[in-house]
Amino acid sequence: MAALQFILQHSDTNTKARAGKITTDHGIIQTPIFMPVGTVGTVKAVTQQQLKEEVKAQIILGNTYHLYLRPGLKVLEAAGGLHKFNGWDKPILTDSGGYQVFSLANSRKITEEGVVFKSHIDGGKHLFTPENVMNTQRIIGGDIIMAFDECPPFPSDEKYAKSSMELTHRWLDRCINHFDNTPDKYGYTQNLFPIVQGSTYKNLRTESAQFIASKNATGNAIGGLSVGEPTEQMYEFTELCCDILPPAKPRYLMGVGTPWNILENIALGVDMFDCVMPTRNGRNAMLFTSKGIINIDNKKWENDFSVIDDGIDCPTSNFYSKAYLRHLFKGKEYLGLTIASVHNLAFYLWLVTEARAQIIAGTFAGWKNEMVVRLQIRL
Repeated sequence: MAALQFILQHSDTNTKARAGKITTDHGIIQTPIFMPVGTVGTVKAVTQQQLKEEVKAQIILGNTYHLYLRPGLKVLEAAGGLHKFNGWDKPILTDSGGYQVFSLANSRKITEEGVVFKSHIDGGKHLFTPENVMNTQRIIGGDIIMAFDECPPFPSDEKYAKSSMELTHRWLDRCINHFDNTPDKYGYTQNLFPIVQGSTYKNLRTESAQFIASKNATGNAIGGLSVGEPTEQMYEFTELCCDILPPAKPRYLMGVGTPWNILENIALGVDMFDCVMPTRNGRNAMLFTSKGIINIDNKKWENDFSVIDDGIDCPTSNFYSKAYLRHLFKGKEYLGLTIASVHNLAFYLWLVTEARAQIIAGTFAGWKNEMVVRLQIRL
């Protein structure tokens, strides 16, 4: 058992992009990395075997809010944690539930102690505090667990953003204190990442990033972006945070994003990403490919018998035709959702793996600029 380790293997000379290696007790993660989101213990419509063999996922996410409500902590603890429950033997990151709780604006109350919220399932009342969220994530069994934070909405006025950030900082101290005084749960090391907040205010982001950096955690996250602010602001504040957060620790930008968002943020120094977009968009007939974007519902694909994407190494993408996938969507066949989701996830993992190779080869900047344009083309 050892705490998470990060080795910075290569830095790009023309951008701030990095290639590294994260070592956890459940395996190695090559960065930059994209983490498929398994909200309720499943990446929607995709099996764990497909995640491992076709998508080539190295780490997935579990969602604390949803898993806490269903199946619940008793079931997860009896199973021996989420790894045993869902059969995923590689690393898992659990979010703190903060984002979900704060998105329930009409059914929650924030106090110094924590957040009282109503379950979206049965309306029952629950309390999340920094302490019990640490306990909950230990029971779920994340290799990386996130500090409990408040994610302010966009836009927020500076007064609200400041008080929210200060609350997040006080909660972080409670998270760290409780985390440091409780044991790992299932015989492997669990690692706590704090989260930078501060909305879209330079002074607050700077203060928060400095506060988070001072905690000397095994890794750090940037939260509160990709919540509706203009893209240029996302890039501006990501770069500001990356410039302050320690280079010897992995940096995780939460909830981002489109393929081109990911490439631009890799160039700013981010190592880890997650987003529901590949699976959610896939289930809604939108495919991301190495040549651009496909709406598989369109009639133009009706007689296109070429494979979905021959530019990436994925058995699903290289086997099924666009015409067949369109047919499945038109017929509302479940297989269509699986094929689209597996393909989109495999594309995202191909993209970050290719970015890593380009960083190591010293060709990232030119490749990134070309790909950011190509990937947004509507085919």
